[in-house]
Amino acid sequence: MSTTPTRVYAARLAGLPVFDPQGDQVGKVRDVVVVLRAGSGQPRVVGLVIEVFGRRQVFAPMTRVTNIDVGQVITTGLLNMRRFELRSTETLVIGQMLDRAVTIKSSGVVGSVFDVAMEQTRTRDWVLSRVALQEPSKSFRRRGQTHVVEWDEVDGLHKREPNQGATHLIASLAELKPADAANVIHELPAERRTEVVAAMDDERLADVLEELPEEDQVEILEHLSHERAADVLEEMSPDDAADLINDLPPETARHLLELMEPEEAEDVRRLMSYGEETAGGMMTPEPVILSPDATVAEALARVRNEELTPSLAALVYVCRAPLETPTGKLLGIAHIQRLLREPPSELVAGVLDTGVDYLHADATLEDVAIFLATYNLVAAPVVDDDGRLLGTVTVDDLLDHLLPEGWRDRKVGQGTARG
Repeated sequence: MSTTPTRVYAARLAGLPVFDPQGDQVGKVRDVVVVLRAGSGQPRVVGLVIEVFGRRQVFAPMTRVTNIDVGQVITTGLLNMRRFELRSTETLVIGQMLDRAVTIKSSGVVGSVFDVAMEQTRTRDWVLSRVALQEPSKSFRRRGQTHVVEWDEVDGLHKREPNQGATHLIASLAELKPADAANVIHELPAERRTEVVAAMDDERLADVLEELPEEDQVEILEHLSHERAADVLEEMSPDDAADLINDLPPETARHLLELMEPEEAEDVRRLMSYGEETAGGMMTPEPVILSPDATVAEALARVRNEELTPSLAALVYVCRAPLETPTGKLLGIAHIQRLLREPPSELVAGVLDTGVDYLHADATLEDVAIFLATYNLVAAPVVDDDGRLLGTVTVDDLLDHLLPEGWRDRKVGQGTARG
């Protein structure tokens, strides 16, 4: 391990790819596991939490880590695939130690932990050696002063305080995709998860909620005030919000719908009126909709929106007014691949695919699957009896309903307990 840096900061490891000796990526680093020692002794780093493909988190002992550098972690390639479970004697550096309030013994300065350094000793063991902390800000515009001190120079790292805060943990999650952040939050202890959720803004929390298992969604929403829960539901896609509200007690669901903005609540109520296992129940009511006089350039500009999923961006729907669902009559669909081959000034109405039957809201999951497979599509329009566009069903909507319940937490391998 001679090429490994002598000091590595734990928070900077989050998200780094993990490779086996052959250079194949086996996962990503999610956290560092340590055992705190009595007194001021440096905690021993026992391993890394690694998210393997399939969004499963496993434990990699430090004895299996052969190299750590600024861009990657290399292991022996022999990972135990049993799901990681934190032991009572263990602490997560990123998940639990960041934001902990500490005091520098010599000066009495109080601050919160924003990173922790780990080093390898002569015996090749890894220990936590330094603490990076930030004082509270003394003005609105200036950040508090930062300090980096030796582990034994601070008090408070062994104490788990209520209302710890989550500013620095949120910062470490900021660069993660919602699905990855959701997986980290799912594995946090209940109290820490509550602190993180409280510190997240509504839009980010909505994105993460959409990626969490149903039981986590309900638990988190029930711990929020009704006013904030309604705000978060408004930020979610209507189909995901409808699914979540359907899982809540009826009285709670009714109250939250009343607190939501009328237009947002109307979309959710409409989706809730359809059967959950139908095209109407799982469709998204916000596809890319254009008028017949829109140009190819306008269509391409709309599908470039980074907030659109790839499946939603694959098709545009040309309708008569009104252009919000339920629209006027659906005139046809245009595929992004076709749009890319046409002159920007061409009207979208001139390149429509009109030879496709459309789904109705009562179509079953099997109907939707057959439709997408028959026409080689990743999204399909859903219309009413008058041919008005109600929404679109995407392949990811379909998979969410076809995969077994709890698939987000599904095992991807078997193994034995870690020693």
